[in-house]
Amino acid sequence: MNTKRAELLMLFVTFCWGSSYLFMKEGLDSIGPFTLVAYRFGIAFVAAALLLGKAWRKVTWAMVKAGFIVGAIVFIAFSALVIGLESTTTSNAGFITSLMVVFIPFVEKIVYHRPVRRGILATSLLSVVGIGFLTLQDGLRLNPGDALCLLGAALNAVQVCYASRLLVKMDALVLSVLQFGFTGLMGLGVALACETTALPSGGAGWFAVFYLGLVCSAFGFIAQLVAQKYTSAERIGILFCLEPVFAAMIGVIYLHEPFGAASLAGAALVLAGVILSGRQGREETCKKAGTVEACD
Repeated sequence: MNTKRAELLMLFVTFCWGSSYLFMKEGLDSIGPFTLVAYRFGIAFVAAALLLGKAWRKVTWAMVKAGFIVGAIVFIAFSALVIGLESTTTSNAGFITSLMVVFIPFVEKIVYHRPVRRGILATSLLSVVGIGFLTLQDGLRLNPGDALCLLGAALNAVQVCYASRLLVKMDALVLSVLQFGFTGLMGLGVALACETTALPSGGAGWFAVFYLGLVCSAFGFIAQLVAQKYTSAERIGILFCLEPVFAAMIGVIYLHEPFGAASLAGAALVLAGVILSGRQGREETCKKAGTVEACD
């Protein structure tokens, strides 16, 4: 693995995650949001745990604690996203979730005291204006689903920054397995307390659940954590900018969701903000490395 291969891997992961909004919509047709989280991450845990094999013996309490914290962040973030999807479109959800890359520098500043890059305020403002075009089409009122997706994006940024620190001293697969396990357990606990126990409906429902668990979670999260060992959080963020593009295309083609001129303008502004923010992060990484190879 090297930087180029890591980024190609993340590009494929981005496509998988862009398609996940369609399958979350499909799953929500027959089961509740917390039940969907429980199924998704429970399946991912079982699949990833089998890969871990004898490495279970090397898991320490410190690793368990780290996995619990990351799992809790992921649980809240994905719960917000799944609940939000019940009252917004896959297109809106995809573009709002992509704001994670804009939030990353602010998380780095607030939590880890890294200075905010020059120009990040401009790209953030650009993205906020785009969100306005996407979500405030009925006046100055933010759709609850869009607000929950925005919360999920902020928490995803926290997870990326925190995981980058953990991976310096912790194996990516171990962290992924623990994260899946705790996220699935939290989803199961809340589902049993708040929702009616249910199974996915029909072949489409089961396919959606297994696709989310095996492809989007087990493969996607493990690949993300592996790739993060060979590149920076900011460069991971720039690759995420294509996720909303895939989500919007799938939403329009398969779900026939409306995507008018205002939505198109908003999506373009959000995507521009995300791309510019990611490029600034890449330039900063290259300057710190001081070599041409770091920018290849």
